[in-house]
Amino acid sequence: MPHLTIDYSSHLAGVLDASVLVKELHPLVLEESGSAGVCKTLVRPVETYVGDMSSGETGFVHVEVGLLTGRPEHQRARLSESVLALLDGHLRAAGVRAAVVTVEVRELAGSYRLSSISTAGG
Repeated sequence: MPHLTIDYSSHLAGVLDASVLVKELHPLVLEESGSAGVCKTLVRPVETYVGDMSSGETGFVHVEVGLLTGRPEHQRARLSESVLALLDGHLRAAGVRAAVVTVEVRELAGSYRLSSISTAGG
């Protein structure tokens, strides 16, 4: 059920394999959060990144994990640290020399709803 958004500076697109990252990220998030179901992930390259450490060589990756309410702060913090470690490993393996990496694990709003649409062929 977790919702993940991965934003990253577009110049990392040639070195960061998002499909491999997501394949490792999903089971990690499910295990660490105690969630059931399937992660839903949106991966977005960002053309422009502006920050204190921004240069043509500095990459940026931000992962947001949205969970249903009820996880204690220490569990969300542990999940953030685990995601950071996974990202660090991927970026280092890809040869990324400089990157700003952030993770936010947040609770979904009380107004969150899920609907699945399926059309049957006939």
